[in-house]
Amino acid sequence: MVDKSAFLLNLSVLYRNTQKYFDKVLVPYEIGSGQLIFLLCINENEGLTMQELTNMTEVDKGTTTKSVQRLIDQGYVRSVQDETDRRVKRLYTTAKASAIMNTIYDCRTEMRTALAKDMDFRTFENMLGQAADNARNSLVPSQGDISPLKIGGLMRMSLLDYPGEVACTVFMSGCNLKCPFCHNRDLVFIPENYEFIEPEEILSFLEKRKSLLDAVCISGGEALLQKNLISLVRRIRELGYLIKLDTNGCYPERLQEIVESGLIDYVAMDVKNTPEKYAATVGMNKESFDIEPIRRSMEYLKSGVIPFEFRTTVVREFHSPEDLEEIAGWIGHCEHYYLQKFEDSGNMIQSGFTAYEDEEMKEMLQRVRRYVPAAELRGI
Repeated sequence: MVDKSAFLLNLSVLYRNTQKYFDKVLVPYEIGSGQLIFLLCINENEGLTMQELTNMTEVDKGTTTKSVQRLIDQGYVRSVQDETDRRVKRLYTTAKASAIMNTIYDCRTEMRTALAKDMDFRTFENMLGQAADNARNSLVPSQGDISPLKIGGLMRMSLLDYPGEVACTVFMSGCNLKCPFCHNRDLVFIPENYEFIEPEEILSFLEKRKSLLDAVCISGGEALLQKNLISLVRRIRELGYLIKLDTNGCYPERLQEIVESGLIDYVAMDVKNTPEKYAATVGMNKESFDIEPIRRSMEYLKSGVIPFEFRTTVVREFHSPEDLEEIAGWIGHCEHYYLQKFEDSGNMIQSGFTAYEDEEMKEMLQRVRRYVPAAELRGI
């Protein structure tokens, strides 16, 4: 016998039994209770994006993607590329879904009738809705909260970081890699006494510089490590700025999420070295380093979803001319690939690295252009 005062137990019983009910009645349509809420939301909001669906259901992006993909595979949902923004795909129900929606609504009504037995169910629904709001607002930290973001630095003006625009660069702290020639070790190995910049201070700076700056570069460290980064990006976008994201490519799903949000305009991805030399170049153990996320990020950007560039910082101790040719062959055709001349900032993770001479860089560029004709040099 369930104790009527055992709130968590009763909540679990309600959830589990409604799941069992829908799993049973939806068997003829090969839909599980896990897909139902997504199908209902898409049916009642035709054309919404995956991100909008995730926000609406408050289900994590991975679960949402898997559930929607199953509905697509079963022929109940179709994904259509937005006509004006290639980064965005919109979700629509199909004729197959339309043919069963009335039955699904009938099942939902039947469930509600069964639950309403011997009680004022409308009052219960109103109270449940209020409890859900309370849970949303009180139990879980706001997804829009930018205060936990760790910002390690700000370059107030740059004519180089965003192609063709006057920009500033915001450096997010923390990185999953340990490139020995990294020019800012404090963003990787964060000192105990590091003084972070408050996100609101960044926004205040940007508000005052609207007439002077056109764009904001979000760099690192690795910016995609930061939770709620998209909330900061949204606030910056609301101020009217173009936004560029710098990334090392290790988080293709997070990259896709922020690109498909429509909030950024340009991506710059570092391609550190050939696949064989990648782990050593990023300071990681070869046996444990996985190159596949890098490959997925490269392929995603090359699909044309957003303007982008690849870039390689060329260090004599890590890159031979043959390595650069192999990298260029790996990249293949793209509009923007840059060979960047290494500079010793004086605050590297390790010391003792050197740059190639300008003439050597020019010679390597010609070799690279056999594979990427549009390749260019930076830093000379």
